[in-house]
Amino acid sequence: MPVDREQLYFFSNSEEAVEFCHEMATDVDKYDYMAIRSAYRVMEEAKGNPDKLIQSVGVVDVGAMLSQYLTERLAEETINKSKKIKTMNMTNLEYLQDQVKYTGFGDQLKEKLQEAIEKGGAEFKLDFQTKFGSDTIDAELSFSRSKSTDMYFFNSYRAEIQKEGSDERLSQTFYINDFNSRDNNIYLKEAFNLMNGRSVNKDLVTKEGESYNAWLQMDFKQSNEHGNFKIKQYHENYGYDLEEALSKHAIKELSNDQYKSNLLESLRKGNLQSVTFQKDGGEVKKFIEASPQFKSVNIYDSNMKREGQRQSNGKKEGQDSSQSQRSSERQSAVEDDGPQVPDQKKRRKKGQSM
Repeated sequence: MPVDREQLYFFSNSEEAVEFCHEMATDVDKYDYMAIRSAYRVMEEAKGNPDKLIQSVGVVDVGAMLSQYLTERLAEETINKSKKIKTMNMTNLEYLQDQVKYTGFGDQLKEKLQEAIEKGGAEFKLDFQTKFGSDTIDAELSFSRSKSTDMYFFNSYRAEIQKEGSDERLSQTFYINDFNSRDNNIYLKEAFNLMNGRSVNKDLVTKEGESYNAWLQMDFKQSNEHGNFKIKQYHENYGYDLEEALSKHAIKELSNDQYKSNLLESLRKGNLQSVTFQKDGGEVKKFIEASPQFKSVNIYDSNMKREGQRQSNGKKEGQDSSQSQRSSERQSAVEDDGPQVPDQKKRRKKGQSM
């Protein structure tokens, strides 16, 4: 026989209560159960706040009070969860904005990044363009949302360069790492220098978390299934000493400690650096870049024509013209085989795409 509203039955667990309610239900009456702790809680609150007391037909309706309590609690939890998600999203956004900024893209994408995250898509891409000197570099940044959380990640960027006066383009995808391998990220200016055939010196981290230093250089003769060129590494034990390579040339800036320090730093970043060569009592402006593969520096004249000689035996340029000329004849063939920016038409035929 169904219980009256004044009757109470107690159960040791919710499963027993559910089974009882199911067995006692009729076409007219339907029964439910409540946790005794929750009932105590709402009655205790009603003692201190009469507004929470609910009566029906002269009887305190604990069930209705509990239902109201759970509704209010659910609403509060929903609000708190929304605030927590908003806070988490803001933290994630600020982290991504900093990551994008310090990878070399500045603050230009700050608002677009926020708008894309607010849309809540599974993934999105942002376009970026800038110039280094007279050369244009375009980039497409790729982001995706975690499958288990609302967090977004900066995964990679595809860079394309276009040389001044040319319609041909070269592209490469650079992947972004977090946490221990964050130092391995290639920054935009470094990417530009690598794609122009120059070498970049970086402190890197292995998968095991061990730090090491290496020179990086693109191998335009090798590419993977995604069309990305292989990046070769010349580790510390390879024996390339940039300062020693520079000392073989009569470069004016090396006589000033500050200029020398700035020159070394610029060359390690992969930049093509203007310097002053001293020769036969005069000064000539030229351009140089690091060449770790040949443990030397590449030299260009004012018209950016590559000079096909490397100094050896510790002789500085200008000290022995006849010896330098003979050295040039012997070594120019070797130098010409060094890594260069690939022929654009050949790259077109390969059809590299990311």
